[in-house]
Amino acid sequence: MSCTHVTLSTGQMIPSVGLGTWKSIPAQVKQAILAALDSGYRHIDCAAAYGNEENVGEALRERVGPGKSLKREELFLTSKLWNTQHHPDDVEAACRRSLTHLGVSYLDLYLMHWPMAFERGSVMMPSNADGSIRYADTHYIDTWKAMEMLVDQGLVKAIGMSNFNARQTDLILSIARHKPAVNQVECHPFLTQQQLLTHCRDRGVAVVAYSPLGSPNRPWASPGEPALMEDLRIIDIARRYGKTAAQIIIRWHVQRGIICIPKSVTPARIQQNLQVFDFQLTDEDMKLIESFNRNERFIPPTVEKGGKKYRDGLHPHFPFHDPY
Repeated sequence: MSCTHVTLSTGQMIPSVGLGTWKSIPAQVKQAILAALDSGYRHIDCAAAYGNEENVGEALRERVGPGKSLKREELFLTSKLWNTQHHPDDVEAACRRSLTHLGVSYLDLYLMHWPMAFERGSVMMPSNADGSIRYADTHYIDTWKAMEMLVDQGLVKAIGMSNFNARQTDLILSIARHKPAVNQVECHPFLTQQQLLTHCRDRGVAVVAYSPLGSPNRPWASPGEPALMEDLRIIDIARRYGKTAAQIIIRWHVQRGIICIPKSVTPARIQQNLQVFDFQLTDEDMKLIESFNRNERFIPPTVEKGGKKYRDGLHPHFPFHDPY
């Protein structure tokens, strides 16, 4: 596949490459958005939990709207519902908060960030004294039904999931009045997600890859952990095509029919990451890159505190206990 867009089940056209904003600090994200829009990006991926949507909104106001260089309908804008807002009574307010911060009247896509509900409230990571997360018992099905109301009200054009496994995806599909348009998951050559990709594709659910370059700047990386962008095999392929390692990996995603949202705040890299539609990887190179798979997740991190390790694996809806 070499197309610049993917058609969702809703009929919407989503650009195959967008700009991710996770880990983009507020002081940098505005300029990153401006650089992206000026380079031709028309897909911006946001989330309330990233803490920078107001800064994204500042950039959008400079480029999008009446009398500006872009019309709102030319832009595909995604945001996400955070885990502390899963209670059905909280969903609409959370969505409207993102709309206000972004300065737009609707979202093209609104995702449930995780299937796991945390304790309700304004604290993003509500925790106990020992550092463990305080969970809530809201089921993601009930959250989904509240998200469907956002479509009915015209606040969002489509809804979807993030970090859902195949079983959870099927459960949503079995009850959905508005079908999920996408499942956004970690995906890169060290975690190819082929089984989940096939599962979703067979059901008309598009896959969006976050951390498509292996999240090279994740703050919890341990010394000696594999670095995808420094892998000599990727570097060798990039040399043969006269491209950057990032361009090779992004092109691999695109040819698999996966939408990807590489993050950068460097204008030159932002521009390079979109320049992946002027070449095509051979079948041999596609298979070679796929062979790098190690089923290795870099997200979410494992946090160690007081000699104990915590993460959301104790949550009843933690998605990664299933094989895919």
